Amino acid sequence: MSLKSLLKGFKRPKKIEFNTEANTPNYGKFVAEPFERGFATTIGNSLRRTLMSSIEGAAISAIRIEGVNHEFSFIEGVAEDVTRIILNLKQVRIKYEPEEKDQSKIIHLELKGAGYFRAGDLAVDSSIEIMNPDLHIATLNEDANLVMDLEIQRGRGYVPAEEKKKT
Repeated sequence: MSLKSLLKGFKRPKKIEFNTEANTPNYGKFVAEPFERGFATTIGNSLRRTLMSSIEGAAISAIRIEGVNHEFSFIEGVAEDVTRIILNLKQVRIKYEPEEKDQSKIIHLELKGAGYFRAGDLAVDSSIEIMNPDLHIATLNEDANLVMDLEIQRGRGYVPAEEKKKT
């Protein structure tokens, strides 16, 4: 049986257009029609996943906290445990434009005494912009002495820790 006979009567998109009227910096509307029943969702989800995995961005890629050996530790003077701090740091949205393409940025923080550690505290120079500066990271009491190094990198998609160790 030939491919042509298999596709006989099968609806395929005849029109693909980009709606420029609804275009904003964060939104674009593409229309492809007609599709067979159920195919639009399948193709739309595949296209969305492909586009989302291709977007480049910046994130915290490594964390080192002084006096901490593993993620299940507690830090004296800090209300949150290390696991909660890491989960909070994963929520930080960062805009980072390095001078060179694959350049990473190390942020060294020393927080002492009572107070709140918020995402905005990570913006140590003009190359880093925190998009959600009010995000709560940790609560420190008067006995707190939190010393940490964070690495920020630009990249695309998810990179497993094992692969990162090789480079």
